[in-house]
Amino acid sequence: MHADLLHLITLLDLTALGSTDNEDTIEELCQRAIDPLGYDHDLENPPSCAVVCVWPNFAGLAAELTEGTPVGVACVAGGFPFSQSPLAAKIAEIHHAVDAGATEIDIAINRGAFLAGELELVHDEIAAMKQACSGAHLKTILETCDLPNPEAIRQAAQIALQAGTDFLKTSTGKGSGGATLNATAILLEEAAAWQKATGKAIGVKPAGGIRTATEAFEYTALAEKLNPPVVADNFRIGASSLLDDILEQLSKH
Repeated sequence: MHADLLHLITLLDLTALGSTDNEDTIEELCQRAIDPLGYDHDLENPPSCAVVCVWPNFAGLAAELTEGTPVGVACVAGGFPFSQSPLAAKIAEIHHAVDAGATEIDIAINRGAFLAGELELVHDEIAAMKQACSGAHLKTILETCDLPNPEAIRQAAQIALQAGTDFLKTSTGKGSGGATLNATAILLEEAAAWQKATGKAIGVKPAGGIRTATEAFEYTALAEKLNPPVVADNFRIGASSLLDDILEQLSKH
């Protein structure tokens, strides 16, 4: 259990996406991601979180604070969380974040267009934002709570993959619901099918509402079954409060 909890830390995207974030918030976030245990230990290879996820205006600061560490910098962009901005604005936001040092970009699909059947528009926007990422990885959020059924989730995932996304993500954390095992299973299935068909490995990230290590292990078990191995390159969990529970569980060991 101890080793499993430590491994879980390495899968975390630690976020600061509040309305009152400032430089102090980002400094605290980065320090926590670099040294999540936060206490003296005798571990030869202590874990760090996978990335910090911040607003684009903090990309440069986060990149500076995490330089030389295993922690990457992700930025929400592209009109996050609702994707209701002109495409030019979405792309400008991505360019800003990447130029400042972001290694990953998290966007959300235009759910209004998707639900209206404007599937080509959804595809083309994702493809344009992928191109704007340059070398940064693109994580595409489907906001599965806004999609009416499993078939719609599957269709949205396929459109994102066809448009070049590197990671499929369930939720923004700003919607009416977060990750579910059922939605995550669909994304894992589509990621595995895409890798089999194209050879390109696709990551999956359940995000939102996963608050305990016990819950997180349900998701990692699902990923291990459907799309192994479970490592940060192809599987993440987005839930900032989860780290608190992991540390509490570790303290019992």
